[in-house]
Amino acid sequence: VIRFSIGFGKVIYSRQKTPDDTEYALAAIPLGGYVKMLDEREMEVREEDKPYSFNSKTVWQRIAVVAAGPVFNFILAIVLLWFMYLYGISGISPIVGEIDKGSIAEQANLQAEDRFVAVNGKKVQTWSNVQMALLNASLQNNGIVSVQVTDKFGNLQDKTLDLSGVALLQEEGDILKKLGLNMWMPDIEPIIAGVVAGGAAAQAGLKKGDILLQADGKAIKSWQDWVKLIRNSANKALTILIERDGFQKKLVLKPGVKEVNGKKIGYIGAYQKQSKALLDRFYTTEQYGFIDSFIHAVDKTWNMSLLTVKLIGKLITGDATIKNISGPISIAQYAGQSASLGLAHYLYFMALISLSLGVLNLLPIPVLDGGHLLFYFIEAIKGSPVSESVQIIGQNIGLALLGLLMAVAFYNDILRVFQ
Repeated sequence: VIRFSIGFGKVIYSRQKTPDDTEYALAAIPLGGYVKMLDEREMEVREEDKPYSFNSKTVWQRIAVVAAGPVFNFILAIVLLWFMYLYGISGISPIVGEIDKGSIAEQANLQAEDRFVAVNGKKVQTWSNVQMALLNASLQNNGIVSVQVTDKFGNLQDKTLDLSGVALLQEEGDILKKLGLNMWMPDIEPIIAGVVAGGAAAQAGLKKGDILLQADGKAIKSWQDWVKLIRNSANKALTILIERDGFQKKLVLKPGVKEVNGKKIGYIGAYQKQSKALLDRFYTTEQYGFIDSFIHAVDKTWNMSLLTVKLIGKLITGDATIKNISGPISIAQYAGQSASLGLAHYLYFMALISLSLGVLNLLPIPVLDGGHLLFYFIEAIKGSPVSESVQIIGQNIGLALLGLLMAVAFYNDILRVFQ
């Protein structure tokens, strides 16, 4: 190996023990990396070094070398998911909330407080599991999905979702919403559990234990109602009715303003009383033992890899919008978001990136590992290398395709930033 480089383009730092050793380099463009090997087709090679040149190796040795990168992407994904399942990853319990009228979910006779147990025979524990399973099922030929749910009384029921007429990937958006599914949210009592000193709530005289009854004459039935009202009432004076120690009292509250994701919302500096039983029902943790974690990691890597291949196929046939393609900007944003959610979510994100790179690199496009493997397999079958002119034409086509892909990815990223 002549050079092992992290990044492309101009070398900004390199280290080499002796002139004959591998050069380890850091390059200016941090969008990947490369390994430059001794090869008589690309450089002049000394006679004594020819046995070590890449082109002197058998076709099966060259296949093994080229395949090693993508294979390690999958191995890394398995290891990361293994640790994730050992550590335990939290998620939202797949309990159905309100069903949209006339939706596929209503046609399947799904009811509020139904809890998903399995999709097409595969067990699910979180809404994330359900989304992935439904997406995978929608890519099957008939689009008919069998689901198992338990109703609010604990009875196990079989339901059928007909996704045959739904193009889930034709536009961006939440898969669950497209099917008319909403997540169940626990009804939290509108009781103040505490206020932040100096905040709008404290200035209005709200205290711990206050029961919220009305705002401008409108009844407050849950904490969700209260939050929605406050968020939509920035800098607006509200006359609120509370109950404190058995007596009703009126207060004037003027929510402050804070910016969230570029949008200004009302804020008062108060928090709610949370029921542990409700939180335990709302959140769940997917965690397994040492062996089971490994089995689930391998299964997850296999299924996600197949799903990625299917999605690429849908992009090529036009059954999925190119808006689903993300680039470095989105990846950086998702990395930050996953890291803020904790170690398990960050491990999951890195595993997804690793297996996505593995699948991408195995595509039979010249300049990618898959393109080289294609040429080598042809060589193994015909007994002689693919002609240099054919390889050059293939590489030019491959570079053009990759350039187009990068352009689309950057365009989508920039569009998302401004939207």
